[in-house]
Amino acid sequence: MKRNPSRRHVVVGAAAVLAARATHANAQSPKWPERPITLVHGFGVGGNADVIARLVAEQLSARLGQPVVVEAKSGAGGRIAAAHVAKAAPDGYTLAILPGGHAIAAAMFDGLPYDTSEDFSFISLLTDFPFLLVTYADHPVKSVTDLVTAAKAAAQPMIYGTAGNGTGQHLSGALFARMADVKLQHLPFRGGALGSQELLGKHIDMMFETPTLLLELVKSGQVRALGVTGKERFFALPDVPTIAETVPGYETSSWLGLAGPPKLPADIATRLHTEVTSLLADPKLLDRFKALGNVPSPTSQAGFKARVNADIAKWTRVITE
Repeated sequence: MKRNPSRRHVVVGAAAVLAARATHANAQSPKWPERPITLVHGFGVGGNADVIARLVAEQLSARLGQPVVVEAKSGAGGRIAAAHVAKAAPDGYTLAILPGGHAIAAAMFDGLPYDTSEDFSFISLLTDFPFLLVTYADHPVKSVTDLVTAAKAAAQPMIYGTAGNGTGQHLSGALFARMADVKLQHLPFRGGALGSQELLGKHIDMMFETPTLLLELVKSGQVRALGVTGKERFFALPDVPTIAETVPGYETSSWLGLAGPPKLPADIATRLHTEVTSLLADPKLLDRFKALGNVPSPTSQAGFKARVNADIAKWTRVITE
């Protein structure tokens, strides 16, 4: 005989369905973050990526309620750190500060252990900035014009230091040498801080490097700024000409951005984007960024990926030429 379910069976059954739905929802949207987050970058301590990473980590930690620990995996122009993050679990506990050199590497090197565009979850750009071309304080070269003249007359190529092979600094120097029709010797370091020490020791002739690392050295007179790589004069050093004022058409700039491993859950990526947009709008942080020569430049997630792809195309053309 067919029996009608009792009220008790209906209640228990409904509870089971709700529990199943709750379990499924939790699997789809885990409570994040529940433990510390590691923020990885690929350069030495004290360089631009490291300083910006620590400022962002401090702000994210306050907003997310968990420690955000900065970890430097320096070397290979940031590619070691990028490879580490590309292979990390997509759980939101390993993030990366990617540099503009991330796109340059795709144009410059074959056989990278990751796909520059597809093996990352792009959250937002953080900052945009030019590079400074500097020499040591008592170098006989006092301008970009002097530099071009001296380089053409030198028996051996003058040496410029950077934060590594395949970085924005490296390609800024290579592009300058091509457009100015001079020979320069590139000397890469494991981060710009090491290169700046060699410059102060007069072991190299010049550097292309970030304002974060060089601004105070310029203002204190320890190094001399010859030019700025951007389209316009740099707001923090308005008396320093652009390189384009001597070498028409020359222009480079770079960026830092926040990314995670591929297939980062949408809710985590969205939360991170929301927090980054908020922290980059904080007037106090904005002032700290500008004091370092960085302009906050938040983007959409799609906008960040588009910038990476556009830079890959741009630098591929430059390198091919």
